[in-house]
Amino acid sequence: MSRKNPGSGSTLEQLLKAEGAYEECKTNAIKKVLAYKLDEAMKAQNLSKASMARKMETSRSQLDRLLDPENESVTLHTMKKAASVVGLKLELQLR
Repeated sequence: MSRKNPGSGSTLEQLLKAEGAYEECKTNAIKKVLAYKLDEAMKAQNLSKASMARKMETSRSQLDRLLDPENESVTLHTMKKAASVVGLKLELQLR
């Protein structure tokens, strides 16, 4: 007797939406990508956390929160400032 998997053929996005976890997962992924990109840009420019924080005119602990992929309590202003310091541009889009 063969059972057919009800999730077979569906996408991860469809599964997450059905489980009610899509938006949270998407938000977490965006924050992780942001932290990763900033960290990589800092490494490429040989910027220490201390010098990055100084250029952002913020504290090192604020920068640590920004670079922590699990920490979601970061403002758009801080994200924009950090991106600018490393020569990146933060783009936010509503659809």
